[in-house]
Amino acid sequence: MFQTLTHYGIHFIIPLVVALLFFKKQWKVATIIMLSTMLIDLDHLLANPTFDPNRCSINFHPLHSYYAIGLYFLLSIIKKTRLLGIGCIIHILADAVDCWMM
Repeated sequence: MFQTLTHYGIHFIIPLVVALLFFKKQWKVATIIMLSTMLIDLDHLLANPTFDPNRCSINFHPLHSYYAIGLYFLLSIIKKTRLLGIGCIIHILADAVDCWMM
């Protein structure tokens, strides 16, 4: 239960906190953009089984690979893609916490 709360807390609360702290004037848009990065979980559909509670997503799924994570850091540096990059990094952090708690 704690692991689930931590995982979804990071997914939903951290983007809101980041938006409120660093993107005050456009916090709603910033939050929506960062939350939209949960779409990277669509790569789970490529796995068999699609969901395995004992599998670490990091470096297993294509959009959770180390190469993709490097791209997310690059996206967070570029002003036009910063929110997408930050959202993806937060997403990966949430998934990494799951891996560490297994």
